[in-house]
Amino acid sequence: MLPNTGKLAGCTLFITGASRGIGKAIALKAAKDGANIVIAAKTAEPHPTLPGTIYTAAEEIEAAGGKALPCIVNVREEQQIINAVEKAVKTFGGIDILVNNASAISLTGTLETATKKVNLMMDVNVRGTYLTSKACLPYLRKSKNPHILNLSPPMNLNPTWFKNHCAYTISKYGMSMCVLGMAEEFRGEVAVNALWPKTGHPLMPDFFLDVEIDTTAVKQEGYGTAQEEKKLIRSQQEGADAAKAKTESAVAMPSGPVAEMFRVIQGAVTEEYVRSTQGIFQFELSGDGGGTWYIDLKTKGGSAGFGKPPLTADVVMSMSSADFVKMFTGKFKPTLAFMTGRLRIKGNMALAIKLEKMLSQLNSKL
Repeated sequence: MLPNTGKLAGCTLFITGASRGIGKAIALKAAKDGANIVIAAKTAEPHPTLPGTIYTAAEEIEAAGGKALPCIVNVREEQQIINAVEKAVKTFGGIDILVNNASAISLTGTLETATKKVNLMMDVNVRGTYLTSKACLPYLRKSKNPHILNLSPPMNLNPTWFKNHCAYTISKYGMSMCVLGMAEEFRGEVAVNALWPKTGHPLMPDFFLDVEIDTTAVKQEGYGTAQEEKKLIRSQQEGADAAKAKTESAVAMPSGPVAEMFRVIQGAVTEEYVRSTQGIFQFELSGDGGGTWYIDLKTKGGSAGFGKPPLTADVVMSMSSADFVKMFTGKFKPTLAFMTGRLRIKGNMALAIKLEKMLSQLNSKL
């Protein structure tokens, strides 16, 4: 972590979407320098699934050493932006830094993206960034060291970054185009830059950053290296009794590494996983040992196995059996699988991320 230098002491940061996530992390870092933070975000009442409100964020910011001004701001509403900017100037005397962090995301293809989601992404990501910058610029120009920082990606026109989520890519690149345009328009007056952090999370892709396609050779059996094979054999031996019972009770139950992994998952499912996840996942796997598989982390006790889930799936993941095994054993990043089209996800992306966290904890058991 970068050390605090004290350079932001007394500076006023206007941060959209600062009630949680990266926005709040930036706010807390600046607060340790003694900065003033305007928390411009929508969440005033506790959300049923997302942590934090503008008021809980304000408490954390002040505990970290900063001053906080929580403002209810939906960046789709221009008047709310203007009101918050005026309140910030009245409270702190001006604005030195604007962080356009608020963003909407839908990782869906063109035909699967509802019009209301297209509107949301364009309104929040592009229009919201533009209008918030417009409202803050008159005050930023009066600052001694003014900055606008957009949380947006480098402009990478590789079709890979468009094909799976065209609307989202357009909206995020719109934020980046605001950087390019305003940096030149206000050159010498206001510094305008973009920040695109690596997430470090396998199912939250580092979009728009070129990576090499995974070309790791796999064995003829299609499930990875000799080391993986030994681990799978050991796990198969340890779970032989349970495997036999389940195989005998199933019709046309596939065998092999995929089946073994689902047996491991079944044995690892706990009430805590069910309580914290509350989702049902369906896997459509092609190739050896493929077919329809599921993990139920919603109904009491939870379960995993071959066939359709007991209730309608919240998330459906489609990929090859070989890629599933490689991904499960940590040999193929879900980011790369998703972004190259080898993993297709339909449904609730937040639940998909929760599942990935659980599966990553099970790797050591294989």
